Amino acid sequence: MNQDKQKKTQAATRSFHELKLDPAILEVLDRLKFTQPTPIQAQAIPDVLAGEDMIGIAQTGTGKTLAFGLPMLQRFVKSGGRGGRGLVLLPTRELAVQVAGGIHDLGKHTGLRVVPVYGGQPIDRQFRALKAGAHIVVGTPGRLIDHLRRGSISLDTVTFCVLDEADEMLALGFLEEVEEILGALPAERQTAFFSATMPPRIEALTKRFLNSPELIEIGSKTRTVDAVGQTYYEVPKGKKPEALARVLDMETPGPTIVFCRTRLETTGLAETLRLRGYNAEALNGEMSQNDRDRVLRRFKSGQADLLIATDVAARGLDIETVTHVINYDIPWDVEQYIHRIGRTGRAGRSGDAITLVESNERRKLKFIERATGVRMKLARIPTAADIAERRREALQDALREAVQADDHPAEMEMGEELSEEFNTTEIAAAALHLLWQNLHTAQDDTADYSADHEQPESGMTRLFIGLGKQDGLRPGELVAVIAGQCDIPGKSIGAIDILDRSTFVEVPSEIGPKAIEVLRRARLRGRKASVDVATPRRK
Repeated sequence: MNQDKQKKTQAATRSFHELKLDPAILEVLDRLKFTQPTPIQAQAIPDVLAGEDMIGIAQTGTGKTLAFGLPMLQRFVKSGGRGGRGLVLLPTRELAVQVAGGIHDLGKHTGLRVVPVYGGQPIDRQFRALKAGAHIVVGTPGRLIDHLRRGSISLDTVTFCVLDEADEMLALGFLEEVEEILGALPAERQTAFFSATMPPRIEALTKRFLNSPELIEIGSKTRTVDAVGQTYYEVPKGKKPEALARVLDMETPGPTIVFCRTRLETTGLAETLRLRGYNAEALNGEMSQNDRDRVLRRFKSGQADLLIATDVAARGLDIETVTHVINYDIPWDVEQYIHRIGRTGRAGRSGDAITLVESNERRKLKFIERATGVRMKLARIPTAADIAERRREALQDALREAVQADDHPAEMEMGEELSEEFNTTEIAAAALHLLWQNLHTAQDDTADYSADHEQPESGMTRLFIGLGKQDGLRPGELVAVIAGQCDIPGKSIGAIDILDRSTFVEVPSEIGPKAIEVLRRARLRGRKASVDVATPRRK
């Protein structure tokens, strides 16, 4: 390695506009609210644009995707799509999907075609995508080797290859596959390695496959927010909605942002939480500006307690009063994690970041802990008894405030009258009992709307719909929507029970999933409703 070409961290570049990027690319960055490049981006982008081979030593989450993704996009734009093929190698399918999605978002208005190839996805789907043409292929070593041996991909036209998370890739045992792939590339090409560390095996690869590379080294540091407490809960697979509800009940947070991975997850989770009695609003990139403004107004004014958001939709939000950030889906990218939790603990306030982790996501959690140098606190999912105790404590605090306020003369008069017959402690206990019942029976009913006493007939599935008589819903409307869009005769639809605030309808089990999808998309009485399979009510 040519040590004369080594670079250290320099003064931060203030804007992407200083990096000589094409105006069309700068417009995309402005739209996505990327303003100031990170140190690795500021130093790597000019070298890559100049055609240099490069080694970037930087922690995971420092923004390396843009460091190589923007030059790839620039090459595509400048050449009118004839600049050869780009190749990005990553150690895991999660990272491959994430990086492919990131590059696609940057170039989706330019005609750039990005194809991810990784294990766990049907290979025939990848055959079709590759045959249709790919300007950039993002893949894992094992699946890429599979395509090479099947002849479904050729590396002859690759002009720029990136090896990302190189140390992680070799730690997972992909050395031979990486060597085979790099050896199959054309001699005339540009190559860049990105890695958090530089172990001897990676240094040996750079000497063998890179041509007098620039070395950029970004010093590592702990980059999470000091004022934010970081906790995680281990959640059984498929139980995140229930776990989230219990955590919210226990934490009783102020304004809270819950981060999801996809637009569909934001809308589905917001519906689920509203059904449980929370004032939740979804925020995602598919919303119109008017809808986005309406949701943010409700959240800032306190009309909505929970904002269920994607990362892209939440970019640029600056709401000082947010008390909690919850990672419903744990991000793989550390920079994304840091951006998320930075939404709380602002303006001198403290904040809390909570992450829900299923067993197959523990590796992601450890990855984030290792990269940030912060060990998160493990907490136990609250039980019903824990939540009841927390509610009693909250009620006791509210009562103390009410007593100190001394602003209830009519109630004082009633208490004095009753004290002639009963002990004052007994009166207070009875009043608290009535208050407790009124407060929490309603909450429990709301959380259990989808539960049902009835069992469907054999071969039928019973569906719950979150609209009822109070909304003006009629059986004929349901039959028309289900029969018309699921292509079944109306008489095959079973029992329909329309209650005050909810409805249950039985449909043939074979069309159950399609009926749910159809009803979720439909506007019933001018509204969209939450729809799910009805669950048997607990006895």
